[in-house]
Amino acid sequence: MTTIDEFNVKTGEIIQRPMSNDELAQQALDAEKAKIYLTKLNAEISKKAAQRQAILDRLGLTTEEAALLLGAN
Repeated sequence: MTTIDEFNVKTGEIIQRPMSNDELAQQALDAEKAKIYLTKLNAEISKKAAQRQAILDRLGLTTEEAALLLGAN
């Protein structure tokens, strides 16, 4: 059972209660949206890395050599 902690600021009381069906559904929806976002983000990162490597290959440079030329550490 998934629970939620509710904090009453006035009394300092913490109430732990089970999530409602609506909250569980929203949690599942949020998790799916996060999964889709991260999948797209990883694809973009991989694409850019491949593009960088293609440029380095054309120039005949290693990653370390490119970093030295660009002043990156």
